Amino acid sequence: IERDNEEARSKGPWMASAIMVLLVMAFAIWWLTLEGAAEVSAAVARQVRAESGSTVLNASGYVTARRRATVSSKVTGKIVEVLIEEGMAVEEGQVLARLDASNVGAALRLSEARRAAAEAVLEETRVRLAEGELELGRTRELVANQIASQADLDAAVAQVDSWRARLESQIQEVAVARRSILLRRQDLDDTVIRAPFTGIVVAKNAQPGEMISPIAGGGFTRTGIGTIVDMSSLEIEVDVNESYIQRVEAGQQVLATLDAYPVWRIPARVIAIVPTADRQKATVRVRIGFQELDPRILPDMGIKVAFQSLEIDSAGDGTPGVAIPRVAVRRDGGRDVVLVITGDTVERRAVHLAQTDGEEAVVLSGLAAGERVVLEGPAELSDGDRVKEIRG
Repeated sequence: IERDNEEARSKGPWMASAIMVLLVMAFAIWWLTLEGAAEVSAAVARQVRAESGSTVLNASGYVTARRRATVSSKVTGKIVEVLIEEGMAVEEGQVLARLDASNVGAALRLSEARRAAAEAVLEETRVRLAEGELELGRTRELVANQIASQADLDAAVAQVDSWRARLESQIQEVAVARRSILLRRQDLDDTVIRAPFTGIVVAKNAQPGEMISPIAGGGFTRTGIGTIVDMSSLEIEVDVNESYIQRVEAGQQVLATLDAYPVWRIPARVIAIVPTADRQKATVRVRIGFQELDPRILPDMGIKVAFQSLEIDSAGDGTPGVAIPRVAVRRDGGRDVVLVITGDTVERRAVHLAQTDGEEAVVLSGLAAGERVVLEGPAELSDGDRVKEIRG
C-alpha cells in the first residue's frame, strides 16, 4: 500500500504539468484563431410589430419582358427551313432557321480554288527564285575568272530581284485569298439564324419559301423569323399619376393581381421609378419586379398593383417581426440577405423584408429577435467566415 501511495505522489506533478501544457496549447490555438478573424460591427435584432395591409396607392399596368427580341437574319435570302414553333423553349445559340446558302457555298468554293491556284503559283515562284540565285552565283564566278562579262552579271542580278519582287506580291495574293475564304465562311454562317438568348418562342413569323431581310421593305419580304421572350426577365410596368408619385419609392412592397387570376395576390417590389414624365398623360412610369416568378405569369397580361405602406409599432398588435438597421441588409442573387453572427463565424441567411421608412428595416421571416447581424465588415465577407466583433 505504501508503494502505491508513493507512485501516486510521483505521478501527481507530471499530470498537473500535462494539464497545464494542454491549457496553454488550447489558449494559443484560440488566440491564433481570433487573430485570423475579420473585424465586424454588429447589431441586435429587436422584436417589433408591423402594421401591414395599408395600401397607399392603386394602379394598373401590364406584364412586360425586359428581354424580348424579334429574331431576323443579317442578310437577305430565301428561307429553306424553320425549326421553331410557338411555345417552344430555345437555348442561346440554338439554330432557329436556315436560309438558302447555294450561292454563298459556290462563292466559298470559288475562293478556295483561287487560294489553291495562288499557292501553286507562289510555289513555282519560289523554285524560280532558287534557280535564279544559283545562276547568279555561277555568273559571279565566271565574271571573276573573266569568262563572262559584267553585263551578264547585271542581268542575273536583275532576274533574281525580279523573282523576289514577284514572290512578295504572290505572298500577299495568297493572304488576300485566305481572307476572302474567311469572309465567305462568315457569309455562309450568316445564313443560319440562331437564338440570341435563352427563352420561349411566342411568335413564328415566317415559313419556308418566303424571303427575309434585316431591312423593312415592301412586297412579301419578312423582317423576322420569330419572337423570343426571356421569361426570367418578366416585370410590371405601370403609369402612376404624377400627383401621387411621391407615394412610391424604390424597394417599396407591392401586391399585384393579374386580371386572369383575380384572387391570386403576387408579392412584388418596386425596382425603379423611371426619371421622366409623360407630358401628355401626366404620368410617371414605374418598374415593378416579381419576388418569385410563376408559369402563370405571361407577357402582356393586364395586372393591378397596390403599393403598400408598413410602419413599425413596438406596442401594436400587427404582424410580428424584428427590426434591424438597413445597412445590415445586402442584395445577393436578387434576394435580401443578412450575415448572422453565430459563435465566431457568420451565416448567410435570406430574409423577407417589409418596406419601412427611415433607417430601419423590418424582417418578417428569416431572422429571430436577439440574433446579431453584421453592420460593417470586409466587402468579401461570406458564409462561414470567422469574425471578431468590435463592440463600441
